[in-house]
Parts: sequence; structure tokens; C-alpha cells
Amino acid sequence: MATERQLRDRQQRNLLGELNEKTGRAVGAMSFVICCLLLLSGCQGQQSLDPRTAAEQGDAEAQNNLGIMYTLGDGVEQDFGQAAECFRRAAEQGYAEAQNNLGVSYRDGKGVEKDYHQAVNWFRKAAEQGLPKAQFNLGIMYTNGNGVRKDYAQAAEWFRSGAQHGNPESQTYLGIFYRDGMGVEKDTAQATEWIRKAARQNLPLAQHNLGFMYATGNGVEQDDAEAVKWYRKAAELGNAEAQNNLAMCYHNGKGVEQDLSLAAKWLREAAEQDLISAQFNLGYMYAEGEGVEQDLKRAAEWYRKAAEQGNQAAKQALENLEKSR
Repeated sequence: MATERQLRDRQQRNLLGELNEKTGRAVGAMSFVICCLLLLSGCQGQQSLDPRTAAEQGDAEAQNNLGIMYTLGDGVEQDFGQAAECFRRAAEQGYAEAQNNLGVSYRDGKGVEKDYHQAVNWFRKAAEQGLPKAQFNLGIMYTNGNGVRKDYAQAAEWFRSGAQHGNPESQTYLGIFYRDGMGVEKDTAQATEWIRKAARQNLPLAQHNLGFMYATGNGVEQDDAEAVKWYRKAAELGNAEAQNNLAMCYHNGKGVEQDLSLAAKWLREAAEQDLISAQFNLGYMYAEGEGVEQDLKRAAEWYRKAAEQGNQAAKQALENLEKSR
């Protein structure tokens, strides 16, 4: 049966893009995109009975575990409707993990009709019981104004609750709020402290943000080598923004010896995750023959991918490329 960490590793994707697609500078207004971050609470302990048998007997923990099995198709056919029903039975008994999971079901419209108000209701029940994942999820709802009025101060308080319980996602967002003065007074020292705590827990989002802080000298002494160190950690865990930034470090020889072939390698990793800036940059590498053999056809392909996502620089580069043929 999948553990909580395995579930988080399977479901978690990048939450926050930190670079402006055109300039590579820090985004002022953050985009909180919770792509696939279910943050489901994993199976707890060992059941002496078959989970279905124990669930039918009203065991809330078993009901929650069975719901996760239906969510993942682990030992049973995947069925989000059955998962949501299992979560509901356990949630109505006050089981915090199931309340959080039912909130996720409502938030994402998995097995039930999407309903942000219901999601907030169940997240709040679990958060008030002290479940860090639910505290984070509730903070995100306040951040985005989903099911509640947008309120950065309330979001910050819930992130603080989760952060103090060691939740790395909450630590990262609390750090970002301190860095940008969202819902709290701007405090770069607090920002660095919380983001570093999460980075040390191997959260790629935090590692990328810490790398960016070292690259820009925001809250820490500027240090290109430290930036590369943290970008690399996040890049190796699949963070597209970090892969793009690491590539640019190799391209420009900042914090690391210049290596155009490695720059192209990391750009390709990020571009294949549909990161617009990486697609544009990889197109440029092919157009100029930097780190790869010059290939105008491939350059056009990558410029086009970025242009189709609205990147104006890529549109112009594609037009120029087609005129030159």
C-alpha cells in the first residue's frame, strides 16, 4: 500500500513559477497553480483486517485507506466516486485525514461535482484538528479566493500553522509571503528561514526559490555557486523553473564553468515540461547552434511551442526565422 510520502511524490508538481517568461526576473504577482497536488493522507498503520472488511464495519481509518486505494487504483479498479464515498464516511466520523481528502475531492471535482465551498468546509474541519496538509490546503484556498474571499492575511496564518508543524509546502509559501509582503509585513530574514527549512526537506519548489534568492541576493548574500547548488537539487527532482535557471547558469558560466551542452540538456528537460521560457531558450540554442548542432527546423519547432503559449518573443523569433529561409 502506498505511503504518504509516495503519494505526495506521485501527486506533487510545481506550485509556483518564479520567473517572468520574458525577462527571467522574479514575478511580482505570484501565480498559485495547484496542478496535481492532492496531498492525500496516506495509509496509516497496518490493518489486521482486509481494508474493505474493516471499512464496512465502520473503521474510519480503514475507510480512508480504502478511499486512497480507489483513488490510485491500488489493489482495486480506480474509481473516484467510490473513493469520495469512502472519504465521506470517515470524514463524517471526524477523521481528519479523510476530511482533508474529501476536501481535495471537492476542490478537484474527482468523484463529486467540483464545489469550492464544500472543499473549504472540509479543509477547515481537518485544519482545526491540526492536520498540516489541510492547513496548507486551506491557506491556498484563501490565497486564490476559491470558496472564500481572497485574504492573504488568513492564508498566511494557515500557512504559519502548517509550517510550525513541519509541513514543507506551508513553510515555502509562508517564506514567499514574507519575501513579498503578502498578508504579513515584508521580512527577508523570515522569508529565508522558512524557505530554507522547506528546502532542507527536499521540496523542489523551496529549493528553486532558495536558489533564486542566492542568485539575486534577496534576503541572503548574493552567491552564484550557492544558487547553482540549490537549482541543481530542484532540477534533479524535476522542477522545470530550476532546470531552466540551471541551464542559464551553465550558458552564462555563472556559479559554474560554462558548458553549453549541459545548458541545452537542462533546457530540454524544462522545455519538455512546457515551460515557455525554456522552450524559447532551447529554440535559440538550436537557431544559433549553441550546445547543439544548428538545426533551424528544431529551432522553429521550439519557438512555435512557446509562441502557441503566448510568448511574444518566440512569435517574433519564429517570424524572423521563417523570413530568413
